[in-house]
Amino acid sequence: MAAIFDNLQRRYRLGSSLIKLIFINVGVFLLLRLMGVLLMLFNADSMPLLHTVQMPSSLLLLLSRPWALVTYMFVHYDLLHILFNMLWLYWFGEMFLRYFSDKQLVGLYLLGGLGGALLYLLSYNLFPYFEPMARNSWLMGASASVLAIVVAMAFYIPDYKINLLFLGAVSLKYIALFTVLLDLLSITSSNAGGHIAHLGGALIGYLFVVRLRKGKDLTSPINRLLDKLVTLFKAKPRMRVKVNEHYRRPETDMEYRERKKKEMEEIDRILDKVRKSGYEHLSAEEKKRLFDAGNK
Repeated sequence: MAAIFDNLQRRYRLGSSLIKLIFINVGVFLLLRLMGVLLMLFNADSMPLLHTVQMPSSLLLLLSRPWALVTYMFVHYDLLHILFNMLWLYWFGEMFLRYFSDKQLVGLYLLGGLGGALLYLLSYNLFPYFEPMARNSWLMGASASVLAIVVAMAFYIPDYKINLLFLGAVSLKYIALFTVLLDLLSITSSNAGGHIAHLGGALIGYLFVVRLRKGKDLTSPINRLLDKLVTLFKAKPRMRVKVNEHYRRPETDMEYRERKKKEMEEIDRILDKVRKSGYEHLSAEEKKRLFDAGNK
């Protein structure tokens, strides 16, 4: 048993941000379910426990638990709910990391969740239709965050095809369009809050790509905030340790992808220069990089 936990800990520590997000979601799910079982053994209701981390539609309740804006997007209580969300997060998260960085994935996940929460909050407090249910409605799950990633990829590489059971190869743009239309048609259903949150996440995914094409990264501010928080709470070393300068630790998956992404961007820049100006205008260093890339 100890070996299993050690292996999971190692996978989390060395894994990409995608793996960490999945670990956190699954860990919170297991913790809540185990606590629910424990409460049931004492004939206690588990709903107050869930309500402390879910997103309320009531503004007054939200003021008493502002952390819910973030915690709700990591909370699941039904097995099928977390299963489908984590499968979508894994499939589209892996695709996202082929084009963007780990930090951008985390930033978009959080922004998508926040966008979903704000649209849910506004809808339940502005539209008369939701007034009877606005006092006792709660939102939870990673769906808005996941849909932000799905829609971002659908707008960034719209014609990229994935194989679906019984349907064959389908372009990302059609998958995203069908999902968004389904949510639009379901905003008066029994799970209206969830579908509204999906639309908020989808909007964030679309804005992420639109702004990125204009040279602006929507995830930069939230990632700067996360960096400051990590620095603030990071334990300072109590003693100096002399490190062997000839020793180099193995790269993590995240570091490997970052390095490869930078190398490919540099090769693309050099090839673009060759197309525009010719090979003879390359510097000696650029020629060497192009030669080394061709021999890999």
